[in-house]
Amino acid sequence: MLNQQSPLLVTGGAGFIGSHFVLDWFAAVDTPLVNLDKLTYAGNLRNLEPLAGRAGYTFVRGDIRDRALVDSLLRQHRPRAIVHLAAESHVDRSLVGPGEFLDTNVHGTFVLLEAARGYWQEMPAEDREQFRFLHVSTDEVYGSLKPGDAPFEETFAFRPNSPYAASKAASDMLVRAWHKSYGLPTVVTNCSNNYGPMQFPEKLLPLVLDRAIHGQPLPIYGDGMQVRDWLYVGDHAAALRVALERGKPGETYNIGGWNEQANLHTVTMLCALLDEMLPDSPHRPHARLMTSVADRPGHDRRYAINATKAERELGWRPRETFETGLRKTVRWYLDNQDWVEEVTSGAYRQWMETNYAGR
Repeated sequence: MLNQQSPLLVTGGAGFIGSHFVLDWFAAVDTPLVNLDKLTYAGNLRNLEPLAGRAGYTFVRGDIRDRALVDSLLRQHRPRAIVHLAAESHVDRSLVGPGEFLDTNVHGTFVLLEAARGYWQEMPAEDREQFRFLHVSTDEVYGSLKPGDAPFEETFAFRPNSPYAASKAASDMLVRAWHKSYGLPTVVTNCSNNYGPMQFPEKLLPLVLDRAIHGQPLPIYGDGMQVRDWLYVGDHAAALRVALERGKPGETYNIGGWNEQANLHTVTMLCALLDEMLPDSPHRPHARLMTSVADRPGHDRRYAINATKAERELGWRPRETFETGLRKTVRWYLDNQDWVEEVTSGAYRQWMETNYAGR
């Protein structure tokens, strides 16, 4: 029989959002959790060091595309829910190598859904009522907004503009279909841009932070006026926990930070915080390091999420403003430069050369 002490199975729990979710889960709920992660370049077990030796926490290195492994984990641990975070997630990487995104994000989600369906269908009726499949996705499935357009709502059509966004849109559709066709009790969340501690430095904020600290040019795509809705990762982790507990099967919930910012403004704010926190830096003012580079293909102009449904039905609202969250983020990276050095391996430096060469 499933109960509140039955574990969760989390995929991608060593990644940026995944590790924050796992840490938040043990801080807030503290019931067993099994973490399945392939440990690609963006997965980092160091993020989860506070859980080393903790009762109820199990880490398994493996691939969500491995059906036999997933089936064995479901049989062995009998989870009450699957929280599916494992994904390839960087737009620029999807432009260079889209195949891996389709394989992981689409086929991997299909494998996981089929394993979950088989596991769920064998349950007693009362356990089937309790079980949940929480699929974590992105606002990029909705495409791009113009200035003045209403923010994304759950009913908006999908208009993905990159291989990454298309792969996530496809996975969202698979999850919807497995609920409609088979009755699998799924919940989908679509989040805005996450930021915070322990984010791999290919994304905008940690990339700019790392380069600014070392006095390197700060790449600004095009005119820098692309607008993003920023969500502090700790707030997102809490939202996922609440969506798992209160989300209605078959529903989608948009998770946003109510923090629209143009990229140019975001980087300017970050540079000002570095000026304040590194008063002796030879690179002050850090804003002079900003350098315009060619825009990337299919670069969406604006994202904005209407998170009213999550507030109304889940009782969730972000705690951090962009100013408070950004200050926490900058402070963490300054205090954890050893973490940054560890994750920025030779492979990462080679990727940076590939992405920005000729821009």
